[in-house]
Formats: sequence, structure tokens, C-alpha cells
Amino acid sequence: MENFTEFEPAATAPARETGSIISHALEIFKNTFLYCFLAVVIYFLISFVIQLLTGFDSQLLVEQARESQGDFGYRDIITAPGFVTYSGANFLVGVLLTPIFVSLIYVANKSNFKESITVSDIFFAFRQNFINIIIYALITQIALFILLCMCVLPAVFVMPFFFLGYPILLFEKANAFDALKKSFAIVQENYGTILFTGLLACLISIAGIILCCVGIYLSIPFIYIAMYSAYCAYEGPPKQLEKI
Repeated sequence: MENFTEFEPAATAPARETGSIISHALEIFKNTFLYCFLAVVIYFLISFVIQLLTGFDSQLLVEQARESQGDFGYRDIITAPGFVTYSGANFLVGVLLTPIFVSLIYVANKSNFKESITVSDIFFAFRQNFINIIIYALITQIALFILLCMCVLPAVFVMPFFFLGYPILLFEKANAFDALKKSFAIVQENYGTILFTGLLACLISIAGIILCCVGIYLSIPFIYIAMYSAYCAYEGPPKQLEKI
């Protein structure tokens, strides 16, 4: 944990309450929007390329669902040409690209310390604890899939325990299981605040989706920045990491 330190005078940390954490995250998001936008563009461009390579036509699937007048189920989705291959490839690439979004936590920290940000910063996590970030991404994605298969509610109430894992991995260079253990420990003692912070971050993202294309740029990045703000609230702003 050599990269972690106490509060830095140049950085700010929110109070340990949902409103303060979300306000802190929104302020940082406002200052890092272009980098968040770039990270999402990279992600969706690669996803689009995968769709072309697998032959899966999502637009055709949407049109078929619309024309079916309600007679369109899960079996129709999974039997769509290229869907299974696309889903598998997209899941794998999504996990491998997780460091792009985790890098936004690093970008958020630089913004919090009023340091200059460069485009290369959104690739920082590929050089910082990459393997453990990928392992943690696999664990969280598998857990989310299992919970969603059970019902939506278990996912809502269990996933907050994973909320602080990525900042811990990035700033403390912990392994995936130690990050999971520490995240669980912090959330267990502050469950209500983290739960409502995660829910509010998701609601802000959903509101963005409703507001046309803005939601595409808000959804994934804002949640990661909210993770950073929550980490600052409970652990203090970490010392900025050296580029590797």
C-alpha cells in the first residue's frame, strides 16, 4: 500500500453520506467529461466491430421484436443469427476493456488534485495491477449474471459489496481477493450509504439514457467516478500514482 497516504491538502473528500458523495462525483465528472466520453467511444467502437465480425444484427432483432406484437421471447433472442457468438465475444472483450473504465478512477483522482490530464491516462490501468483488475472484473460479472438469473432484487442488494473494489485495486495495488475482502468490510459497516450511492448513480445514468444519447456517455463512466468519490469518503483521497 505504498501508494496510499492521508488526506492531501490539494484534494477534496466528500462526507460519508450519499448526497455528498454524489455531488463530489458530479463535480469531477463535469471536469473529466471529455475523457469519459473518449473511453465510452473506444468501448462502443470495439463492440461495434465485434458485432460486424460475428454477423449479429441488433437492429434486425429490434425490428423483429417490434413486429412480433408481444410474441417475442428469450428463445427468439438466443436463436438470432450470431447472437451467441456475439454475446460471448462481447463479454470477453468487455472484461478485457474494464481497465479503460477503471482508468477513469485514476483520471478522477488527477482531477481532484487539480493535475493536468492526458489522453494516455485513460489507459493507465492496463499498466497498473492489470491482472487483478481482470480477475475482479470476471468475479463481479459472473456474480452479477448469477444474481440477475435469480431475480433483480438480489443483484440490487448484493452488488454494493463490490462497489469499492476497483479503487482499492488501483490505488493500493491489492490482489483481487484482498480488494474484494476490503470492499466487503467497508460496505458492511456503511451498507445503507453505499447502497443508496450506487442506486442514485444508476438512476442518474438511467435518466441520461432517457435524455437521448447523453445516457450513453453518462452510464458507465459516472458509476466509476462515484466509486472513486465513495472511496475518498471512507479512505481519504489517495496519493497520485506515478506513471509506469
